[in-house]
Amino acid sequence: MKHWRALLILISIVILACLPLFGDEYFVNLASQALIAVIFASSLNLLVGYAGLTSLGHACFLGLAAYLSAWLGLNLGLEHSVTAPMALTLTTLIGMVFGWIALRATGLGFLMLTLALSQIVWGLAYRWVSVTNGDNGLSGLTRPSPFGIDLEISSHFFWFTLIVTLGCLGLIRQLVQSAFGASIKGTRDQPRRMTALGYNVWAIRWFTYVAAAFFGAVAGLLYVYFHKYIHPSVMAITMSAESLLCVIAGGSGTLLGPVFGAILVVILKNYASAYIERWNMLLGFVFLFIVIFLPKGIVSSNLNFLKSKVGKKS
Repeated sequence: MKHWRALLILISIVILACLPLFGDEYFVNLASQALIAVIFASSLNLLVGYAGLTSLGHACFLGLAAYLSAWLGLNLGLEHSVTAPMALTLTTLIGMVFGWIALRATGLGFLMLTLALSQIVWGLAYRWVSVTNGDNGLSGLTRPSPFGIDLEISSHFFWFTLIVTLGCLGLIRQLVQSAFGASIKGTRDQPRRMTALGYNVWAIRWFTYVAAAFFGAVAGLLYVYFHKYIHPSVMAITMSAESLLCVIAGGSGTLLGPVFGAILVVILKNYASAYIERWNMLLGFVFLFIVIFLPKGIVSSNLNFLKSKVGKKS
C-alpha cells in the first residue's frame, strides 16, 4: 500500500508540474496560491496535529516575514537575496520569544496566549504607520529572480513555489518521522509519562513551535512575492482560523491532510466565490459535512476506510 501511495504522489507531482503547459494563467495563479496555503497549513499542523497545541495566532508569522521582507526592500534598498534570509531569521527569532511566552500554558491557555500575541502584532501593523503604512499597506514590491529566472512570469513563479513547497513538505516529513518527531507525538499523547522518562516536554514543544514559525515565515515570503503587496489583514484572526480549518478538514497529524485541506479552501475562496455570492456559507456547509461524516478529516478518514477494506480482504 505504501508503494502505491508513493506512486500516486509522484504522479500527482508530475501532473501538477505540467499545469502551466496546459492551463491558462488564472489556474496557474490559483495553483500558486494553493501551494502557499499548503506550506502555511502544514506549518500549523506541526503544532495542532503533532504537538497537540491548537494555535489561533499562527498568521502573525506569515505577516511578520512578509512585512520584514517588504520593509527591508523598500526602505533599505536591499536585494531579495538579503531580505529573504533576514526576514526568515528575524521571524524565527520572534517565534522563539513568542513560544517561550505561549508555552507557559497549555490547552485553552496556550490558545488564548497565541491569540493575544498575534493581536498585538496585528495592532502594531495597523497603528505603526511610519513602518507599515497602516491600513494602506506596503505596495510597489517586486519578485526575486533566483539564478536569473524571472518570477514575474506566472509559470516560473508556480514552478518556483512548487519546488519550495516540496522542499518544505520533505523537511516536515523528515522531522515528524524522526526520533525527535516521535518525542513530539509523545508530548501530545502522554506528557506526564514523557516527563517521567526524562524528556524535557517544554523544550520539545518549544522547538516544535519555533519550527512551525519558520515554515510559516516561508509561506509569508511566498505570499508577499505572489501578491507584491502586504496588508495588516493577513495577520488577522480570520487568517489563522482559516489555516486551522485547512488542518482540521484535511486531517490533523497527517502529512497529506493539510495539503488537501488547503487546496479545498483555496478553491472555495477563489473559484466558487466567482459563481456563488455567499461562498462563505458554502464553506461552512462543507466543513459541517466533514465534521459530521469525516470527523478525522478527509485524509485520515479515507485511510482508515482503505485499511479496513484491505484488512477484510486479507
